[in-house]
Amino acid sequence: MGPRLDAATVERLLSGVDEAERLHRQHWPGTPTTRQPLQVLYVPADDVTATTARDHGTEAARLMAAHAPDAGSFAAALGLADGPTATAVRERVEVKLASEPVEDLRVDFEDGYLDRTPEREAEDAVAAARALAQAHRDGTAPPFCGLRVKSFADGLARRSVATLDRFVTTLLEELGELPGGFVVTFPKIVAVEHVATFASVLTELEAVVGLPAGRLRFEAQIETTPSLLGADGRVVLRDLRAAADGRLCAVHLGVYDYTAGLGLPPTQQRLEHPACDLARHLMQVTFAGTEVRLSDGSSNAVPAADTPEELHRVWARHAATVRHSLAHGYVQGWDLHPSHLVSRYGVVFAELLTDLEDVLVRLARWRAGTGANDTGRQDAGGVVDEPATIRRLEAHLRRALDSGAVDPADVERRLSGGSEGGASGSSRG
Repeated sequence: MGPRLDAATVERLLSGVDEAERLHRQHWPGTPTTRQPLQVLYVPADDVTATTARDHGTEAARLMAAHAPDAGSFAAALGLADGPTATAVRERVEVKLASEPVEDLRVDFEDGYLDRTPEREAEDAVAAARALAQAHRDGTAPPFCGLRVKSFADGLARRSVATLDRFVTTLLEELGELPGGFVVTFPKIVAVEHVATFASVLTELEAVVGLPAGRLRFEAQIETTPSLLGADGRVVLRDLRAAADGRLCAVHLGVYDYTAGLGLPPTQQRLEHPACDLARHLMQVTFAGTEVRLSDGSSNAVPAADTPEELHRVWARHAATVRHSLAHGYVQGWDLHPSHLVSRYGVVFAELLTDLEDVLVRLARWRAGTGANDTGRQDAGGVVDEPATIRRLEAHLRRALDSGAVDPADVERRLSGGSEGGASGSSRG
C-alpha cells in the first residue's frame, strides 16, 4: 500500500520545515574544526620582546629539570599516576617546551598593565607590535597571538581604540599582513552596545588600513554580571554574539573580576568556585554548536621561591585548576607564569594520552568499516559507536596531534594498522 497523504498535503504540512532548518543553521552553524590552542599566555605589554615565547619555554624547561627531574617527581608534582604514561607525558612536555612553548600570546594593555600614562601606552603599543613582528620573522612566534585592549566600561574607550589602531597598524607596516592566528580580547563588558560599538570600530579600522572585511576577530571576556544577565534578568550571551556581527570567535571567563563582582571573599576568588561553574555552564549551553569557542580563566598561584617545595605547590595548585577546566569541557585556559606551562601541558597531555590507545583502536575499526551491526552503527570492539561519538573521538585525536601530545607518524601508523606500540607518546617528535 502506498502513502495515504498526497504530495500537496505533505508539502502544506511541512511548509515551515525548510525555514526552521535555515534558522537553525544560522544560529547553530556548527563548531570549528580548526586548531584551538590549549592555553593563552598573558604578558604585560611593556614586558613583551621578540623572544618572550622562547624565554618562557626556556624558563619552564629549567624549572622542570631542576624540580621535577624524572618521571616520578614529575608525576608527584602534578598528581599523575607514576608509570609509562607519566614517562611519556614528561618526554612530550620536554619536546613541547623546546619546540612550541607558548601556543597563544596575548599582549596585555588592561589589568596586567596598570598605572601607565597614555604616552607610555602609545610607545608600548608600537614597541610590542614590532617585537611580535620580529618573532614572526625569526620563526619563533606562537601560532596564535593578539592583544587585550582596555575596557569600554572604564572611561578609557578612546585610549583603547588608539592602542588597537597603533598595534594593528604597526604589525601591518612590519609584516605586510596580520599573523594568521591574530585576535583581540575585549574585556569587562557591561553593555551589549559596547560589543556592537567595538565591532563597528573593527569594521572601520579594517577599511582604513586595507584589511579584508571581517579579518579582525575578537574574544569577549565574560567577567561581569551584566555580560551574563541583562537588566531584565535575561541571559544576554546570545545578544553579545549577535552584536558582534560575525566577529566573535571566543568567550573567555575572567575569574577574578567576576568573583570579586559577586562579593566573594578573596579566599574564594578562585577558578573552581561553584559561582564560576554557573558562568561556565551558561557560556557552554549558549555557544554549543556555534563558531564561538570557550576558554577558562587563570590560576593566580605563582612560585614565591625557586625551591622544589614551592614549585610543587604551584604545580599542584595549577594542575587542579586545569583538571577542573577539562572536566567541564574547557580545553583552553590562561597562563600567567612559565611554571604554568609545565603543569598545563603535563595535565592536558596526560588526559589526551591516557585514552588514546582506545581512541585509535575505535577510529581504526570505524575507518575499516568492521563490526557494522544491524542498526547501521559500528561495533568498535565491544563498544557500539554512533557517528556523533566518532566525531568526538576524532576531535580528541586532533587535539593530541595539534598540541604535540603525540607523534603524528605514530598515530598514522596505528590508524593504518601498523605497530601497536606507537601511540604512547614516548617518541620524540
